[in-house]
Amino acid sequence: MSHVSEVIHGHVASHIFEDDGQFPNNPILPALVYKGALHLHPGDDTQAIVERFKINNWTNSWEDGIFDYHHYHSNTHEVLGVFCGVADIELGGKEGVCVEIVRGDVVIIPAGVAHKCLKASDDFLCIGAYPGGSSYDLLTGEAAERETALTNIRQVPVPSTDPIFGSEGPLLEYWKK
Repeated sequence: MSHVSEVIHGHVASHIFEDDGQFPNNPILPALVYKGALHLHPGDDTQAIVERFKINNWTNSWEDGIFDYHHYHSNTHEVLGVFCGVADIELGGKEGVCVEIVRGDVVIIPAGVAHKCLKASDDFLCIGAYPGGSSYDLLTGEAAERETALTNIRQVPVPSTDPIFGSEGPLLEYWKK
């Protein structure tokens, strides 16, 4: 069964990450964690999250876990919606923060912010998507990537919609440039 998931205005945590020398991160746009934002019904499948993202113009979606190494995208922002399981993810690189995410949580990662899965339950599954269906690069903090990455990050526009709440979501408040 698949329908568009319901949304809940739950707790929003925001984290700004400065450049740590290896990962550019994003000193302007905070990473956002919406705890319990998606109300998923027992019969829902992953399409419920895909459709929620899609109606808010966050597309080019995928279903999987999160890589177990620090990586980031310099040319787009990313949203992750947790379908099942639990994971501890690290945002912002080695000196960043650890966040536990569970079913119904949503993480919005600005361009440049490093992220990594530290540990996950065997059933952990999330859905990722990008504003306007952007394609994404995959960078790992290598020195040779840095100059181009910094240029790319500055050029990524703030999305016109929040991936969960549309035209009135927290992203639009937190991501005012």
